[in-house]
Amino acid sequence: MNGFFDIPSDLQHSWLGLIGLHLREALLPVLAGLILALPLAQLCVRFRWLYPPVLWVTTVLYAIPSLAFFVVLIDYTGQTELTVMIPLAVYSLVVLVPAIVDGVRSVPQETLAAATAMGFGPVRRYVQVQLPIAVPAIIAGLRIAVVSSISLVSVGTLIGNQGALGNLLADAMFYHRPELAVNSVVTTAVLAILIDAALVGLRILLTPWMPRGGATKPKADRPDPAALALEDAAR
Repeated sequence: MNGFFDIPSDLQHSWLGLIGLHLREALLPVLAGLILALPLAQLCVRFRWLYPPVLWVTTVLYAIPSLAFFVVLIDYTGQTELTVMIPLAVYSLVVLVPAIVDGVRSVPQETLAAATAMGFGPVRRYVQVQLPIAVPAIIAGLRIAVVSSISLVSVGTLIGNQGALGNLLADAMFYHRPELAVNSVVTTAVLAILIDAALVGLRILLTPWMPRGGATKPKADRPDPAALALEDAAR
């Protein structure tokens, strides 16, 4: 086990340091993608003609290999974390934008009409009514985006040891220490599982009206999520 956690000095980080670096490089891009996706998705909901071209652009950007992204960015951002994080933020949009659009479109028209009658403007209605109801769809998109981002950070090892835990893969070959590769794979997988579980917990916390078990039959006494969101927003 000593060899498993014995990180080569050229990485300039301990095992815990690499974990912190990996989380930073993985989660900050998804957060940036979410901040960008929220208003973009609202525009797509408000102007339906805008959704197909936005979806097409995000899909095309997602199809660009990360290494090609690095080559383009490296002249501007150098061999830094930013060069890794910008593509990851762009990649997250292909998941987050459709998730938010689908979630917001699932809000009943009666709820929107009631919110408008109560004097809610477009921004307040979006933030206080539509987004709370869309939380399950948004969290589902976040789960995919976060797990993908945690996995893709390792590619950063190709541009000057910017891959966090992925750097252990390169050192495993350089020093002929396969346990470093095992460390990288196992730790990355465990991080993805833990963050995914945390997002599930967040979804449960934010959506108390959602069923917890396997039962899917609607109950007569179960509150309508649209009504709950509208009631909370009106307070």
